[in-house]
Amino acid sequence: MKITTVGIDLAKNLFQLHGVNEFGKTVIKRQLRRDQMAEFFVNLPPCLISMEACGSAHHWARKLQGFGHTVKLMAPQFVKPYVKSNKNDAADAEAICEAVTRPNMRFVPIADVEQQAVLALHRVRQGFVKARTAQANQIRGLLGEFGLIIPQGIAYITIRVPELIEDTSNELPGSFRLLVQRLLDHLKELDRQVDEIEVQIQTWHRNNAVSCKLAQIPGIGPITASALVASIGDAKNFSSGRQVAAWVSTSSAPSLTVCAECLNFNLLLV
Repeated sequence: MKITTVGIDLAKNLFQLHGVNEFGKTVIKRQLRRDQMAEFFVNLPPCLISMEACGSAHHWARKLQGFGHTVKLMAPQFVKPYVKSNKNDAADAEAICEAVTRPNMRFVPIADVEQQAVLALHRVRQGFVKARTAQANQIRGLLGEFGLIIPQGIAYITIRVPELIEDTSNELPGSFRLLVQRLLDHLKELDRQVDEIEVQIQTWHRNNAVSCKLAQIPGIGPITASALVASIGDAKNFSSGRQVAAWVSTSSAPSLTVCAECLNFNLLLV
């Protein structure tokens, strides 16, 4: 009997499948190894395939679309209510298969390889920014133990700390001065990494017409504009800025600290 809908519980090596026919009857319930996935789906007649939007989901979505299938991605929190029993791979695959057929289900746009590459830049930049802040706070905290207070603001670290290291009147031990200098060098390296990644993001931004349009909105710069474009993709997948705002709030898209509902969303629809 023809398979109309397949739910896939993604994993690193073993993928759980749950397929139903047009009457909702289960016709396939099996596991596939990673190297069996392409062979199985290329020989399967076109059908609706659903997955949670998690690790490698966009890769598999593009690959299965290339085989002629219709692929839908869903946020994991929207699939969870459809799990009928104790959580396991088979139950998850069945829930994914059922959730995709719900009339009010919201789907995650499938990202192309360029979008994923830009989002990777944003995530790595975000990680470096967090590490830089943590390193600055550690330097400030260590110096504070010796009664040396650095004003708030990361710029004061690079200005005041070298002066404190060179100042012989503060009675800092030599080993501690060397330690703080090591931490300061690490902070400068993190700062350099952030700057280099931002240059890459801005280069992509300048070459993307939609991102440049978004940057014309007051309060939106190249970082936020490029993150929005790379995360949202085709804005026609959304009916309004309110829907975009709801999706952004439930996604893990980096750098999206702006409420999409406040944007002049017509810029994306041109």
